Amino acid sequence: MAVGTRTPGWINEGYQEYAKRMPRETELRLVEIPATPRKGRSADISRQREADKMLAQISPKEWVVALDTGGLACSTEQLAKKLDKWRMRGSDVVILVGGVDGLAPACHERANEIMSLSKFTFPHALVRVIVAEQLYRAWTLLTGHPYHRA
Repeated sequence: MAVGTRTPGWINEGYQEYAKRMPRETELRLVEIPATPRKGRSADISRQREADKMLAQISPKEWVVALDTGGLACSTEQLAKKLDKWRMRGSDVVILVGGVDGLAPACHERANEIMSLSKFTFPHALVRVIVAEQLYRAWTLLTGHPYHRA
């Protein structure tokens, strides 16, 4: 689930490329949350409004992973192990990608895990492609596909 609905075409194409490679049982589905207009609002208010929209769409049984630079970083191999555990849980996994101001504290509180892609801060739209590629890479690692060659 990602904040923002107006992403460049190359972002959408990159995301779709990896999403279509995933098997049906590990399908990626992007849910876009409209960004809150920033004009005349503080970042805290905007983040909270976006969080309210996100959290309203998450069921109590879903496993939630919030992405934040302060979260736990992991290697591709560690992500593959997480993906395997998530698949065994039998419930959907929701990965939260914040907007330009990040995620509100309410998203962190709801999260079962807080992960970091890097110490770098990436453009929030680009994170969609990075996450899709890393999930695909993790899946190929689990299945013995030759895509991952580290």
